Amino acid sequence: MNKPLVPNGFTIPGELQTGRCKLRMLTVNDLVKDYEAVMTSIEHLQKTRPFGPDHNWPTTELKLEQDLIDLGWHQKEFQRRSSFAYTVMSLDESKCLGCVYIDPSSNQEYDAEIIMWVRQSEVATGLDEHLFNSVKKWIAKEWPFECPGFPGRDISWDEWNSLGQLS
Repeated sequence: MNKPLVPNGFTIPGELQTGRCKLRMLTVNDLVKDYEAVMTSIEHLQKTRPFGPDHNWPTTELKLEQDLIDLGWHQKEFQRRSSFAYTVMSLDESKCLGCVYIDPSSNQEYDAEIIMWVRQSEVATGLDEHLFNSVKKWIAKEWPFECPGFPGRDISWDEWNSLGQLS
C-alpha cells in the first residue's frame, strides 16, 4: 500500500491569498470560469506543457462536459485527501487565473509533486512567477512535505523522469 499523501490528522489548508490572487479548492462550481481559462490558453499550455513534455492537455477537442468530469474527479480526490487541486482565482473571484495541483509524487526522490499553470492572458503580467514563489513558500510553511518536487520548475522534466519512478 502506498503511503498517504498527508497524515490523517493533517488539516488541509483551505486557501492561500496573495496580493494578486486567491487559491482555494477546485470544485464543479468553477466549471464555467475554469473552462474559459483553459480554452483561451490552449496555445500557451501546449507550448509550456506544465504536466510534462509528453502530456498534450488541453486540446481543442475538450468539451465542457469533459471539463465537468475532470473537475468532479479533482473535487473527489480532494475530499478523499489523495491529491489536492486548487483553482487560482482573481481576488474578486471574477476570473479563473489558473490551477495548482498537489499530487503524490511519481518520483521516489520526492514526497509530493506540485504542478501549476496560469492562463495565457496573465503570462505577461508576471503572475506565473508570482504564483510559483507564493506556492513554494506556502508548501514549505503549511504542508507536511519533507521534499516536495516542482517538476518543470525547480527540476527539469528530463531530470525528473530520469530519477527513480514509483510503480
